[in-house]
Amino acid sequence: MRILAIARNTFRENIRDRILYNLILFALIMILSSLFLGQLSLGHEDRMIVDLGLTSISVLGTLIAIFLGISLVYKEIERRTVYALLAKPVRRWEFILGKYLGLLFTLLVNTLVMTAGLMLTLLLQRGVPWEAYYRLLPAVYLIFLSLALTTALALVFSAFSTPALSALFTLFLWIIGHFNADLIRFAELTGSAGVRRIARLLYYALPNIGNFMTIDSRNVIQNAAYARPVDGLGVLWVTLYGLVYCGGLVATAALIFSRRDFK
Repeated sequence: MRILAIARNTFRENIRDRILYNLILFALIMILSSLFLGQLSLGHEDRMIVDLGLTSISVLGTLIAIFLGISLVYKEIERRTVYALLAKPVRRWEFILGKYLGLLFTLLVNTLVMTAGLMLTLLLQRGVPWEAYYRLLPAVYLIFLSLALTTALALVFSAFSTPALSALFTLFLWIIGHFNADLIRFAELTGSAGVRRIARLLYYALPNIGNFMTIDSRNVIQNAAYARPVDGLGVLWVTLYGLVYCGGLVATAALIFSRRDFK
């Protein structure tokens, strides 16, 4: 109950944040503008709309996750509300988990709103087969998983650093996470066994956000745009990976926060 109460308050705080509404509005404008850009695609309007729409959801959802995530803990410390909260029978790991779940629910609501905007744009296009709407769901689900991982990264840095540095570190790892697979290719090309081991270690240790964007060597956004089926086993594996990695990051954030001295 304490965790849910913290999550509920976090959600209420987030939905009052102006930057949240600005990003959502910008995302919806991007999605609707794809309706006009699609006229330039010579008969492939629906593909253009889905491609640009899902890309907007992914990029702007990431910005929301970073900008809100980096201040999850720091804002409570700056306002000194954390002192009153921890004086109550609330464990520090409950505080961290509640904050994470609250922001995760915020991202879920935002993702659903932007997805509804994308579907409305497709509906205005007319002539789009119903299968195209169903093909959106796996891509949106995988994008949300990537946002959950990005949020967990931001939460870890928020537990011990300032918002500016937290944003820098999170964005840095987010960029690396999209090119993580290149470490394996680099390990295969290098002739040094030591470098190969380090590259493999970094590959498994760093967040592989590219996993959520590529299933069975196919880009999930392009799969949705071309109404291709998605490998169910691949989605299941990525889901397990996301749950384990997010769980590890939240546990790390809780451990760091539990060792902080607020006296």
